[in-house]
Amino acid sequence: MTRNGTQKTFVLVHGAWHGGWCWRRVADLLENQGRKVFAPTLTGVGERSHLAGARIDLATHIADIVNVIKWEGLEGIVLVGHSYGGVIISGVAEQIGEAIGSIVFLDAFLPENGDRPMDLTVRRDAIAALVQKGETLMPPVPAAAFQVNERDRAWVDGRCTPHPLGTFTQQITLTGARDRIPRKTYIRAAGYPNAPFDAAKAKAKAAGWRIYEMPCGHDAMVDMPERLTEILLEVA
Repeated sequence: MTRNGTQKTFVLVHGAWHGGWCWRRVADLLENQGRKVFAPTLTGVGERSHLAGARIDLATHIADIVNVIKWEGLEGIVLVGHSYGGVIISGVAEQIGEAIGSIVFLDAFLPENGDRPMDLTVRRDAIAALVQKGETLMPPVPAAAFQVNERDRAWVDGRCTPHPLGTFTQQITLTGARDRIPRKTYIRAAGYPNAPFDAAKAKAKAAGWRIYEMPCGHDAMVDMPERLTEILLEVA
């Protein structure tokens, strides 16, 4: 893999129902600072929603990100995962942890070995009910429920798409690769009440990670892109 020198490359991983589009403001700010940015969209959502189907699982989404890093020849990256994306970046670290210099969990799940994403979320019962009915996709959660600022709610709602249920029900295998990454950060969006994310922040703090809080809704990259960019540059 080619080296990127001292200029850090950022790989930004979105959460459920979203797509790479949600990072546009942050990506622009980082690129204006001379950084290289990749914000891939996971299979089955966003502009790749035409690929949605029952065969898409957690391993598919982990491979989406692993393959971007491999094929682009990236090293020493800052890997950022938002919400459900925290599970994805944990899985990515297992496969190519040597390519990651800094890992950032943005209001994200912090899974342990054997966890399923659905076990970590307050929407577990809703997911289980859809699975029992034989559904393969979960409709988007309204932006208002995530406390997205009122000005941007229609924009976010207009771009979120149903999410493949198979990605919520598959267990993740972790062996501690995430914890061996040199720089680890947890950012909590304090304007979005959520017990699982509070627990994840507490776990990260107890492990000695860098901790930040942002006074905004869950989609921090939409609500406060300037502040989030500052934090990402600090932890790079």
